[in-house]
Amino acid sequence: MDLAFLKTLYHRPGPYASVYADLTRTTEDASKAAELRWRALRAGLEAQKAPKGTLRAVEQTIEDELELRRSEGIVIFAADGEVVHSERLPGPPRTPRATLAPLPDVLPYLVERGEKFPHLLAVVDRRGGAIDFVTADGRHEHIDVEGDEDYPIRKVKAGDWNQSRFQRSSENVWKVNAKKVAHEIDRAAERCGAEAVVIAGDTRARTAVLEEVSEHVLERTVEADKNTTVDDPDLDAELRRLLKLKTAQHVMTVAERFDRELAHGQRAVSGLSATTEAVRQARVETLLLADEPDSDARLWIGPDPAQVATTADELRDEFGVSDPREARADAALVRAAAATDGELVVLPPDGPTPPLRIGAVLRYTA
Repeated sequence: MDLAFLKTLYHRPGPYASVYADLTRTTEDASKAAELRWRALRAGLEAQKAPKGTLRAVEQTIEDELELRRSEGIVIFAADGEVVHSERLPGPPRTPRATLAPLPDVLPYLVERGEKFPHLLAVVDRRGGAIDFVTADGRHEHIDVEGDEDYPIRKVKAGDWNQSRFQRSSENVWKVNAKKVAHEIDRAAERCGAEAVVIAGDTRARTAVLEEVSEHVLERTVEADKNTTVDDPDLDAELRRLLKLKTAQHVMTVAERFDRELAHGQRAVSGLSATTEAVRQARVETLLLADEPDSDARLWIGPDPAQVATTADELRDEFGVSDPREARADAALVRAAAATDGELVVLPPDGPTPPLRIGAVLRYTA
């Protein structure tokens, strides 16, 4: 997971309020229930002595969401009287919570957000097609492709005196249109760097398009046997399944590389102390963290992302930090990795990889 989008999140001195709010409304008194859930989170922030300006900023965002009924869940990070980052969730957060800390509690958000693979969805027919694609930074684009020719688009019935001529004409039109759609799919896939492609629609048209797309796209394509539209929920479910599979494959690939490098004693480290030292030295290429929302691992931090250590004395004595602050270890490591253009892989608790809480694949050996 590319962490570059998090860099602007850390420009405030803090403390940060991190809110994962459940705004689900499924019953007659749902709005009242959602409001009560938010009040409980708000009381928790007050008990943690959240600054009033920061609390007001969070509350305004929540109230806007409740009024407009735009989401079932939301993640909010706020500091110094402003909401620094917020994002709606497709459903309620896995663990609703509200915390105040020196750093934003980002790992649950990153787990909810998941890997953002650039991808493409195309629905084709004999006249053209519709293409939706999403870039790695979440930008969405839609393209409608109109065939150059649309007549004759259907074959005539058997027995007509000009049957053969019209059948050949129809097939020629399909091929011309399929070639144009395939060209646009190739262009869109290149623009967004698509790592997953789903092509659906009319069977014959789909086959014709697949014969024309580039090998690069074909290697990343899954067919969906549906003659539908790009906003079909079943088609969206197929795309989510494919992206989930891509995520699992990526985690497995990184985990295998980590095991291999660690076994050779080279470009990998394991454990909190060794990983902290590596991330402090900007040697971390990929940070590996277990999905542990209730982890009690802690580190000491200074204002600079590289100022991270296992003890407060280490920060004072070796880095001259006059006022070290204690923070969640995962939050401190993610901040340091993001600042040095490192990536993150979150290891699922029930995944196929061996148990590992904290580790890293390194750019180079010490």
